Amino acid sequence: MVLQKSVDSALEAVSTIKSDDNVYIHTAGGTPLALVEAMTSRASELRNVNIYQMHTEGPAPYTEEQYKDSFTTNAMFIGGNVRKAVNEGNANFIPCFLSEVPIMLRKGIIPCDVALIQVSPPDRHGYCSLGVSIDATKAAIDVATTVIAQVNPQMPRTHGDGLIHMSNFTRCVEIEAPIPELKPHTLSREEELIGQHVANIIEDGATLQMGIGAIPDAVLSCLGNHKNLGVHTEMFSDGVLPLVESGVINNKEKPFHKDVIVSGFLLGTRKLYDFVDDNPVVRMLDIQYVNDTAVIRKMPKMTSINSAIEVDLTGQVCADSIGTRMYSGVGGQMDFIRGASLSQGGKPIIALTSTTNKGLSKISPVLKEGAGVVTTRAHVHYVATEYGIADLYGKSLRERARELIKISHPDHREDLERAAFERFKKF
Repeated sequence: MVLQKSVDSALEAVSTIKSDDNVYIHTAGGTPLALVEAMTSRASELRNVNIYQMHTEGPAPYTEEQYKDSFTTNAMFIGGNVRKAVNEGNANFIPCFLSEVPIMLRKGIIPCDVALIQVSPPDRHGYCSLGVSIDATKAAIDVATTVIAQVNPQMPRTHGDGLIHMSNFTRCVEIEAPIPELKPHTLSREEELIGQHVANIIEDGATLQMGIGAIPDAVLSCLGNHKNLGVHTEMFSDGVLPLVESGVINNKEKPFHKDVIVSGFLLGTRKLYDFVDDNPVVRMLDIQYVNDTAVIRKMPKMTSINSAIEVDLTGQVCADSIGTRMYSGVGGQMDFIRGASLSQGGKPIIALTSTTNKGLSKISPVLKEGAGVVTTRAHVHYVATEYGIADLYGKSLRERARELIKISHPDHREDLERAAFERFKKF
C-alpha cells in the first residue's frame, strides 16, 4: 500500500516541529531513532522545544549541553541515555506512576503538540501498528496535533490498542532499521538463588508481572515445573518464551484476557519480536489499563516481582535514586505492588541482591539521605535476596528488622542488629 503523507527523508518529516512545541517520543524499543537524530540536527533553528519521554532506547542527543537553548528534556522515567543529563541539571525528572502518564497526557497536564512514533508498515486497510511499545504512546497520539511516524518494516505488528490508521499521520517516512534489542544477561549465582527463592512461593495458576533484567529472568528460569501461569505485566522480555513454548504459561486461569498475554511494552531480542509479530496470543494494551490497580487486583494470585536499590530495616523501598542522585523512576512498581496485594492470593515481591557490586549492604538501617521511597513500609509484603525471603506484612517495625536481617549478607548482620537495637531499644 502506498504510504499517505509520505516524505523522502527523516529531516523533511520533522520539519513541521517548531519552537515552543511540546514533543513526545515513543518509548523503549519503539524509539524512532532516525526522527530523533533529524530533530536534533535542526537545533540551530529551534528554541524552547520541550521533550517528554519515558525510557527510550539509543542515544538522546538533544540532552547535550550544546543544545540547552533548543531542547528541554522532561523524563518520566530515567534511562541510561538521560541519567547523566538529569543529574547534571540538563534535563528534568517528573516523578509519576506509569499508569497515570496517559491520564496526564489526556488531561493536558503533560502538554503534547507533536508525537514522534515508530510503526510497522500498513496493512491492506491502511492500519499500522505501534508494535513493541504501546505504553503511553497511544495517549500521546490521541492528543497531539502533529503525528510524525517512522515506518519500519522491521517493527513487528502486534494485536491490541496499537493500531493506528495512516490518516492519523501528519507526515511519515519509511526507514528500515533494526529495532533496539536487549540481550539476555548471564545470571550470577546470587541472582540464580533469588530466582529459586521467589519461584518457591509462586503458586500454580498465578498471574505474573515481572520487569526486564537479571532477576526476573532468574525467576522465570525456575518456573519450568509450574502449571497454568498467566501474564499481565507492564513489560516482558525473552524469559517468557520457553515457558510459553512448554505450556507453563497458558493464561487459562485468568478471569479475563483468558488465553492471552497482556503487556504494555516489551524489549528483548529479535526472537521475541518475531514471536509477537501478528501473534494473537499477545495483546499489547494502553498502560493506563494494563497498570490500573482495579484491573490488576482482579487477577488470581497476582504475583508482582519488582527490584529495588535499597530497603531499610522498616521495609521502606527505594527504587528510583541512590541518595539524591536520580537513577530510574517510580514506573509501574507501585501500580503492581498495590494491585497484587489486593488480589485474592496475590503476592507483591521486592527482589534484590543483598549487596552492591562494591560489597555494601542493600538492606540498611535507614535509607540514604535524599533517597526516594517508591514503595512505602505500609505497602511492602515480601522482600527477597539470595539468602531467602522476608515476609513483612502485618509485622511490627521490630519484627520487620529481624526478618530483613535474616536475609541480609552475613558480613553485615552484626552492624544491622546493632542499629536495630539502638533504634528499637530492644531486639
